[in-house]
Amino acid sequence: MAASWSRMLVALSLLLLVLSSCNAGTARASSFPSSSSSSSSSSSSGDGDGRKVYIVYMGHRIHDDPQVTCDHNHQVLSSVFQNGYDQAKESMVYSYKHGFRGFSARLSQEQAFDLSKKDGVVVVFPSMPRQLHTTHSWEFLGLQQSQGLNPTHEARSLPHSSKQQSNVIVGVLDTGIWPESSSFSDSLMPPVPSRWKGECEAGELFNASHCNRKLVGARYYLRGLASEMGGPLASAKDGGLDYISPRDASGHGTHTASTVAGRYVTDASFFGLGKGSAVGGAPRARLAVYKVCWSSGCFDADILAAFDDAIKDGVDVMTLSLGPDPPQTDFFKDAISIGSFHALQKGIVVTCSAGNNGDTNTGSATNIAPWIITVAASSMDREFVSEVVLGNKTVFKGASLATSRMGGSFAPLILASSANRKNSTKAQARDCASGSLDPSKVKNSIVVCMHPQDSLDTKVGKSDLVLSAGGKGMILIDQADSGLAVPFALPATLLGPKDGAAILSYINSTKTPVARINPTATVLGSRPAPQIASFSSRGPNSVTPDVLKPDIAAPGLNILAAWSPGSKRMPGKFNIISGTSMACPHVAGVVALLKAAHPSWSPAALKSAIMTTALTEDNTRSPILTLPHGKVANAFDYGSGHVNPRRAANPGLVYDAGPGEFMAYLCSSGYDTKLLQKVTGDKSICPSSQSARRPISNLNYPAIVVSRLGGGVAATAASQNKTTAATVIVSRSVTYVGASPARKNSDYSASTAVTTPTVFKASVVAPPGIRVRVVPDELRFSSYMERRAFNVELTSVDHTNGRFVFGWLTWSNGRQRVRSPLAVKT
Repeated sequence: MAASWSRMLVALSLLLLVLSSCNAGTARASSFPSSSSSSSSSSSSGDGDGRKVYIVYMGHRIHDDPQVTCDHNHQVLSSVFQNGYDQAKESMVYSYKHGFRGFSARLSQEQAFDLSKKDGVVVVFPSMPRQLHTTHSWEFLGLQQSQGLNPTHEARSLPHSSKQQSNVIVGVLDTGIWPESSSFSDSLMPPVPSRWKGECEAGELFNASHCNRKLVGARYYLRGLASEMGGPLASAKDGGLDYISPRDASGHGTHTASTVAGRYVTDASFFGLGKGSAVGGAPRARLAVYKVCWSSGCFDADILAAFDDAIKDGVDVMTLSLGPDPPQTDFFKDAISIGSFHALQKGIVVTCSAGNNGDTNTGSATNIAPWIITVAASSMDREFVSEVVLGNKTVFKGASLATSRMGGSFAPLILASSANRKNSTKAQARDCASGSLDPSKVKNSIVVCMHPQDSLDTKVGKSDLVLSAGGKGMILIDQADSGLAVPFALPATLLGPKDGAAILSYINSTKTPVARINPTATVLGSRPAPQIASFSSRGPNSVTPDVLKPDIAAPGLNILAAWSPGSKRMPGKFNIISGTSMACPHVAGVVALLKAAHPSWSPAALKSAIMTTALTEDNTRSPILTLPHGKVANAFDYGSGHVNPRRAANPGLVYDAGPGEFMAYLCSSGYDTKLLQKVTGDKSICPSSQSARRPISNLNYPAIVVSRLGGGVAATAASQNKTTAATVIVSRSVTYVGASPARKNSDYSASTAVTTPTVFKASVVAPPGIRVRVVPDELRFSSYMERRAFNVELTSVDHTNGRFVFGWLTWSNGRQRVRSPLAVKT
C-alpha cells in the first residue's frame, strides 16, 4: 500500500512539473521579477553558461487538447537532459500548443543539435531579435467618412462593411498599447463577440479594467527576451524604459493600433502640425494587443508565443510592423513565417511590413513568405514643410516637424565644418558628430550640417548638438534625400544633396551669408503623390524569386496617429512617424474592412482583391515614381501598386489559393513528404522527384514572376548579338466574385445565386524583350464563385541583360479591371 502511494506521489509530482511548464506559455512579471538594475546583455548571448534560447518547431499540433500537446513537448525536451523533468522545467521558455506544436527553451548547442535529430522535429533554430520597422492618410486612400450616417462619423464607404466591422478582431503584435487614448474608446460599440477567447492580462499600471468593447484583449510576452538577457528587464517604476505589462512605453504599438482601427478623434495633431480629425481604417473593428517588443528588441520566442495565443483567441486579422534583417533565408527558421503559416491554416490574414532598407538594396524586403501580405511604404499628398530663405532671396522647401520658431529675421549662415572644436576634426564637425562643435563659433548662427547614410548620430541628435552649442537654427543636408520629417530640437529643416549644393555655393559666393528658417507648415494637396519612400525595402524575393514581394504599397511617410504619453523619448497623445511600420497597419485596416464585407473569403482571396485593384498612377495621372530620384516605380518597389480600398471591395475576379496551393509550393521549394506532413498535419504527399513537382511560378498568386526564363543572347561566338528563344508556360485560375442584383444579403460573398453572364478579356503590356500570350484570352462566367483556368506563355525574343523587365496582365469585363504585374528575367 505504501509503495502504491509512493508511486502515485511520484506520478503527481511529474504531472505538476509538466503542468507548470505548460503554463509558461504567457509571460508574467513574476516569471522574471523586476529589479532596479538593468541588464546589459546583448541579444542571443545567453547568461554565461553557454546556453541560449532555441526554438524547437514541430509543425502542426498533434491533438485538439493543448495539454496533450504540452505534455508531449515536455517529454521531447526532457530527453536531452540527464535529470529529465526538473532540468527541462528550468529550461522551458514557452510551450506552443494552440495553433501549432513546439517549444522554446534555453539549450546548449549540443542539446539543440540532438533535438533537431528527433522524430517529429521540423527544425531547431536560435531565437533571434527582430526590429520594429519604424488620419489624413485614409482620406488620401479614398475612404472619406460618410458624414451624417451616425454621430461618430465612422461609417466607411465600402459596401456592406460598416455594420459588420464590430465582428472583426484585429490582433496587433507590437510594443503594446496606451489604453486611455481616445482612439480606443468603446463608446456606442456593441458587446464583444461571444466567440472571443482572449484575455486582458494584468501587469505594471495595467489591469483588466483597461480592456473594453474596443480593446478586447491585451497580453505581453517577456520570457524569450528575459531568457536571452539572463535576468529581469528593468521596469518603468524602477527607472527602466519598459512597463512590464501590455502598456506601451514606446508609442509605436499605440500608433499602429490606432492606424488600423482607431476611433474618430477630433482636434488631433502633433503640437499643431497635421491638425484635424484622426480615425483608423476600420474604426468599429475590435483590437487585441500582443506586446512582443521591448526597448531591447523583439525576440522570435516571444513572437511565436503571441501567434500561438492569437490563433487560439480568435483574431481575424494580424498585423506586425516588425521583422528580420535582410536577406531573409529559410521561412521555417523565422517565427513570423511559421506563425503566419499556421494562422493562414485557420483563415487568419497576416499583414507585415517589408522593412526599411531602402531602394539601393535590391532583394532587401523581409516578411516575404507567400502567405503573408507584405507592405511597402509610400508618401501621400500631405507634407510638413519648413522653407529656407537665403540672403539672395532663393527659397528651398525642406521637411521638418520642428515646432519652435526662429526669432528675428535673418541670421548668419555657417558651415558646421568651420566650427569644429580643437579636439574634433573638420570632418566630424561637418557631420555635426556628437561633441564636435565649438559654441563660440556657432552662437546665434544657422548651421549647415551633413547627414551621410552611415551616420552614427541621429538627425534629432544633431539638432540637439546645435542647440546646446548656442545655434539659432540648422539646415541638415540628407545624403539619402529621404524627405523624412523629424521633430528637430530647434528651427531646422531637411534638404537633399541637390539643394544642399546650391546652399554651399551661396555660402562660398558672399562674405556675409545669411538665411532664415520659416516655421513648419502643413501642406495639403502636394503633387505628385503617392511616391514610393526611399527607405522602403525592395524586391525581388530573396527566398523564392518567382513569388513577388513586396505585394502592395500604402502610406508610410510622415503618418499622424495616436501615441503614448508615457513614452520616455517623445511623450504626447499623437505623433508623426515614418516607416513601413506605418504602411502595414493601413493595409491591415483595409483587410478588416474587406473581411467585414466578405467574411467567407479566404486570406488569399482578400489578398488578391487588394493586389489586383491597386493604383499605378499618382494624383497627376502619371506613373507612380520613387523617392528620391523620381524614377518610375516597378513591381519590386510597390508590388502590384498602391492600395485602393474602394476598388478592392468589388474586384470582379480573385486569384484564390487554399491549403493545397501552399502545400504544392512547399514541395516545389524542396520539402519532402515527411517534412510536409509534419508542418501541415495532414496526409499530403510531395512527388518523389523534383522534376515532377509543380514550378513555384505556378502558385496561384495575383502576380507572375519568372526569374529564369532562359533564352536571351546566344552563348557561342558564332552567334554573337543573336537571340535564342525560350518559353515558360505559367498556369493560373481566377474565381468570379462580382456583385449581383440577386444578392441582397449583407454578406453577399456567401451567396451562390446565378448572375448575368459576364466575359472578361485579357490584355497585356508585355515586358520589353518578352512575348506574352494568354490562352484562352477570354473567360466567361455565369455564376458566383465560378472558377476558370488559363495559361500565360512567356517567350524571350530579345535579351534583358540579366535583369528583370516588367509588364502587366489585365482582365476586364468593361466594368472591372483585374490587373497583375509581370516580372521576367532571361
